[in-house]
Amino acid sequence: MLKYFLGNSPKWFKITMIFFLIINIPIYFINPTICSWMFIGEFIFTLAMALRCYPLQSGGLLAIQIVALGLTSPHNAYHEVEQNLEVVLLLVFMVAGIYFMKPLLMFIFSKIFTKVKSKIALSLLFVFLSAVLSAFLDALTVTAVLISVAVGFYGVYHKIHSSADDYNKDGILDKEELSGETLEQFRSFLRSLIMHGVVGTALGGVCTLVGEPQNLLIGERMGWDFIEFFFQMSDITIPVLICGLLTTVVLETTGWFGFGTKLPEIAAQIIQGYTDEEDAKRTAKEKYALRIQGLAAVLLIAGLALHVAPVGFIGLALIIFQTAFIGIIDEHALGHAFEEALPFTGLLVVFFVVVAMIHDQHLFSPIIDWALHQDLDAQPGLFYLANGVLSAISDNVFVATVYIGEVQQAFLDGTISREHYEKLAIAINTGTNLPSVATPNGQAAFLFLLTSSLAPLINLSYGKMVKMALPYTIVLGGVGYLMVRIILS
Repeated sequence: MLKYFLGNSPKWFKITMIFFLIINIPIYFINPTICSWMFIGEFIFTLAMALRCYPLQSGGLLAIQIVALGLTSPHNAYHEVEQNLEVVLLLVFMVAGIYFMKPLLMFIFSKIFTKVKSKIALSLLFVFLSAVLSAFLDALTVTAVLISVAVGFYGVYHKIHSSADDYNKDGILDKEELSGETLEQFRSFLRSLIMHGVVGTALGGVCTLVGEPQNLLIGERMGWDFIEFFFQMSDITIPVLICGLLTTVVLETTGWFGFGTKLPEIAAQIIQGYTDEEDAKRTAKEKYALRIQGLAAVLLIAGLALHVAPVGFIGLALIIFQTAFIGIIDEHALGHAFEEALPFTGLLVVFFVVVAMIHDQHLFSPIIDWALHQDLDAQPGLFYLANGVLSAISDNVFVATVYIGEVQQAFLDGTISREHYEKLAIAINTGTNLPSVATPNGQAAFLFLLTSSLAPLINLSYGKMVKMALPYTIVLGGVGYLMVRIILS
């Protein structure tokens, strides 16, 4: 039976899912509350194993069993989705809208890559530009652009390396010079730069309403628009951003934690030649498309700042504007834009089934009640730490969804004031965004990078990513906690 169960899935996955699905049933009849906690643990396990199996399938099977056992109902799960419809629309339309802006983003990063010679300045630009773009766009999309740029440059280097013998007929290149230590140095250079970039997406993503999915979820429940959300978070996020940039300088200066490697001179020559060639063969149609994408970026920023419509609608308008004026009118060409976001959108709906179970079974109520009975000044710090630890081992969207829901209920019940509700919302948002850079489990952008085609090319493993993220985790998490205690207490 195991041979055919769950098709071609790995054996460990089949055994795990059989164990989960079978053990939950007798536990449910013994004690539904214990069973509910088991579901939470199992669901977090599926998130932790995301590198080996995307959580939609394993988590989805658990969600189906949750509904089948009556721990929540389809109606209540739908109500959770309904409450967070704007987040779903953000993922579906905004990510797809930015997909059509990728050529412009790649053009910008490519120019920075080749024009800036100082590794410290280049690293700072990657962090800062990734932060700015993630504040207005989407961290996954910005990471996808960074990956595309790095894969493209590595591909050019590899192509020249593979055909160096042909070049040697004219005495231009030495294949040995492109191999060994030079190749490893090039990989280390790309690895450090891409890690700076994804950390930048976290630094910018925490600042604005659209930076991360949970930001919109929190902002929607608080009634904050784009500008108000930014100012509510700025007392914490701006000092964190500054400290993050200073950390980049220290890491590149000292070479600690795998940073500091410079671009080999021969690799710089190869990449410069490639970008010059790309500029030379760029057609008038492609140049026109870049201008349209630039105008779309301006309209996007203006639309978000002025809050002219829900974020998902702005994303849809972005799709329509770019495709209409660039001339992308084929249905199949449009379809590719939605491929990136839909798996995560499906996973988010599964999240909401688990969240509905938590609400229906009142699982987090004792924890929230305990936290809310602590000294008022200590509560924001406690929520920040709790969200930070959970986000690092599971997923920040899931954690934020649960905590903001419970805190909102406490506010509606009259347990806390509006002012304190806002403080806890800020603590939850920063807590789920900043310490979660510790592992790929917490940040979708980190997980996306680790599972991308670039990771094996530059020898980026899970362990290396955790090691390289460690100094940023300490600084971002520590400064964030310090500011929460100072500002919100």
